[in-house]
Amino acid sequence: MKVLLLKDVVSLGKAGDIVEVAGGYAQNFLIPKNLAKLATNEVINKYKADIKRKEEKLALETQLAKNQAKELEHIKLTMAKKVGSNNHLFGSLTKDEVASELEKQHRIVLDKKNLEIPPIKTLGTYEVVAKLGHGLNASFKVEVIQE
Repeated sequence: MKVLLLKDVVSLGKAGDIVEVAGGYAQNFLIPKNLAKLATNEVINKYKADIKRKEEKLALETQLAKNQAKELEHIKLTMAKKVGSNNHLFGSLTKDEVASELEKQHRIVLDKKNLEIPPIKTLGTYEVVAKLGHGLNASFKVEVIQE
């Protein structure tokens, strides 16, 4: 019986492979555990279409992330904070503040979890790294000035 593997199976092959197995093995183990489907033309064509759609979606997401990275590289975010003696900030600049200010000033929405900022406790210019997914990172400048 020919089956299309939906997941990697150790002794048979990888997901997407079409393999010949015993009928009992397919009907009693592989198919009930959603490891495989009976390899009909309809199932094979649907699987190929799903793979193609996922690849196109991944390519689109990667392109959007690259475009956002190019946009972020040219940004200099200016933030005004209250300072005390020796130009030390009251508190420190947080990821949440950077993300909300980035959205206000440049209309770019980034999750604060995807920002890597150094400890910012004094006035000056700092480099912030944004993780955009798919292995892409972009950095932009944050300038902290006195309020």
